[in-house]
Amino acid sequence: MAAQNIVQPTLQPPPLENGDRLSRDEFERRYSAMPQVKKAELIEGIVYMASPLRVKSHGYPHGVIMTWLGTYQIATPGVLFADNTTVQLDPDNEPQPDGLLMIEQGGQATISEDDYVVGAPELIVEVAASSAAIDMHSKLEAYQRNQVQEYLVWQIYDNTFDWFRLRDGKYAQIPANSEGIICSKIFPGLWLDKKALLTGDFAKVLAVLQQGMATPEHQGFTEQLAQT
Repeated sequence: MAAQNIVQPTLQPPPLENGDRLSRDEFERRYSAMPQVKKAELIEGIVYMASPLRVKSHGYPHGVIMTWLGTYQIATPGVLFADNTTVQLDPDNEPQPDGLLMIEQGGQATISEDDYVVGAPELIVEVAASSAAIDMHSKLEAYQRNQVQEYLVWQIYDNTFDWFRLRDGKYAQIPANSEGIICSKIFPGLWLDKKALLTGDFAKVLAVLQQGMATPEHQGFTEQLAQT
């Protein structure tokens, strides 16, 4: 009797579950096998899976802050803006921040051959429901340890906006200046009118950004980037 070929079943990875404690390799293996999942993150070795997102508490403010970042990038060749992009931060952390800015050549992070961000971008933005979210706790600690230079968190329910800058290895909040504007040190010309943002005056938010991008500091930064 001729030997029969026995087809071995293909074993599928277990599904991702909130609270799973995984290595980054195993997280990526399970995440890749679940194309229906739009957002999952590994933070300090623990899996977090996003709940359905509401319009006013996430979708709309997310769009506003991404427009602000994207406008800056358009005017600043050599800076890369990314929305909802996986960041391979370290063996225990693979977040998918709402937005990021990174210096393309000679910056802290790189783009891998399979098109992921590897390392710490210079700036990360998260839109959080409230201060109770992981954005203000576990993520903050992971970003701080990996030296993300500036970390911005917009807490929608609390109606607050925090802009942290890394100083001596620790995050310190950047206060607004006398005109109510917060100015990035890493990305000259990236200005934010905090009051305008929190009161919904988004036209003013973009107008103040345009003022920042018209400064000699921004011009010098773009010239510096062009030389790298």
